[in-house]
Amino acid sequence: MAIKREYGAECPYIPAGPFKIRIPFVHYRFEWADYIQGLLMCAVCLGAIPMLQEYLGMPFEVAMAIVLLNGMFYCAHVLLGDPVVPGWITPAIPLLILHVAQFEMGPERMQALIAFEMSLGILAIFLGITGLGKKIVNIVPNAMQSGIILGAGFAAVMIIFNEGARFDQFPISIIICVGLGFYLLFSTHFKSIRDNNKVLKTIGNLGILPVVVLAIIVGPLIGETAWPQIEWGITKPALSVLWHDWTMLGVGIPPVSMFVKSIPMVLSCYIVLFGDMIQSRALLDDVAEFRPDEKIDYNPNRSHLIFGLRNLVMSIIGPDLTMCGPLWAAMQVVVCERYKQGRDAMDSINGGAGSFRFGTLTGYLLLPIVTLCKPILGIALASTMLIQGYVSVRVGVMKSKTFNDLGIAGVMGAVLATRGAAWGLAAGIVLCIIVNMFHKPAYDTYLFPEEETVPLKAAEEMKQAHGSC
Repeated sequence: MAIKREYGAECPYIPAGPFKIRIPFVHYRFEWADYIQGLLMCAVCLGAIPMLQEYLGMPFEVAMAIVLLNGMFYCAHVLLGDPVVPGWITPAIPLLILHVAQFEMGPERMQALIAFEMSLGILAIFLGITGLGKKIVNIVPNAMQSGIILGAGFAAVMIIFNEGARFDQFPISIIICVGLGFYLLFSTHFKSIRDNNKVLKTIGNLGILPVVVLAIIVGPLIGETAWPQIEWGITKPALSVLWHDWTMLGVGIPPVSMFVKSIPMVLSCYIVLFGDMIQSRALLDDVAEFRPDEKIDYNPNRSHLIFGLRNLVMSIIGPDLTMCGPLWAAMQVVVCERYKQGRDAMDSINGGAGSFRFGTLTGYLLLPIVTLCKPILGIALASTMLIQGYVSVRVGVMKSKTFNDLGIAGVMGAVLATRGAAWGLAAGIVLCIIVNMFHKPAYDTYLFPEEETVPLKAAEEMKQAHGSC
């Protein structure tokens, strides 16, 4: 039985330097509802497999081994004191695919991936120790932040619609499944009827899972995929093959030049994932108002250390295109919404997040789930990328504050999506200097007039007079 938590106290833990070790059934109550949901949602995580197969040339069993290792490290967040549901760095995946595609398929491409992921891990650990993460992002202009996110959105759509890519393989299935996904996730009509219907609300909280279920049915019915051949037992990921042939043991240590070439991509990726940490804090601050019975401790520096260690270790034992991010936003929202229902529904936020990730890890090991989803993983990947493209473009536009910001971001995003992170960052820097540095226009109007209706010069005068706008 878990240690009883006093009202208003923090979830019990074992102190370990910057970490707070929490063990299920000991320090928090295991939440079976979240565990079952994780068991089902593991189907979404299996969408990493076709990426690893297509862009790295991995056999299915080797890709499955990477998914399993990543799943094990997902559990590290709650174990070490980070009360979140971690996930991929999804917006940066298209950019990373473009980066590694510059290198020849085989050992050279794997070395490029290893160099990138190791560099990202080291950077995150350094920023977590020093606490410099927020300062670095704050010095990057809004236009460039917007351009990176827009570029990720453009690249996500291009990856699916390039000639011979996923859309050409499963056109009808993708149209139907993505249509459902956009309706459930973004439709104002669905939102208007969801809150008054428990069934629809449950479906809406499942994220992309309904799309995966629909693909399992639609793909075979229209002849674009085979019917799944269900097998029973436990999955047998090829861990030994992975370590012998697909890590530094097999492909060799990346040369210094690859680490240097990865720097623009690492910086771009970090700017993307920094938003995840902001979102994590916002979600946890929101639920704290509903649950005064538990003190929630979210520390961005600790989060940096954990996902930094995950990326560093994975770069050594299982380099991964999806990367190791600090948040799976959709499922964090689902867990938080259930947490708001009170202590009887979920005793601790740590229990909900931890139990969910134990559920996905179990799902990777169950052969019936893996074989059920195997034929439609390409459709699931396409759906994920197109939905992510929509979100990235929307967020990227909102990140721009002025019309000049948006113009710079649009050009920078297009260059980034077509020529890679180095060219994209260079284009953004040059445009920011030309447009904003040499002569800052007095009347560069704000992009959203309902939020800011005065030109920059007048806004600065108002800030001096009233403290802030």
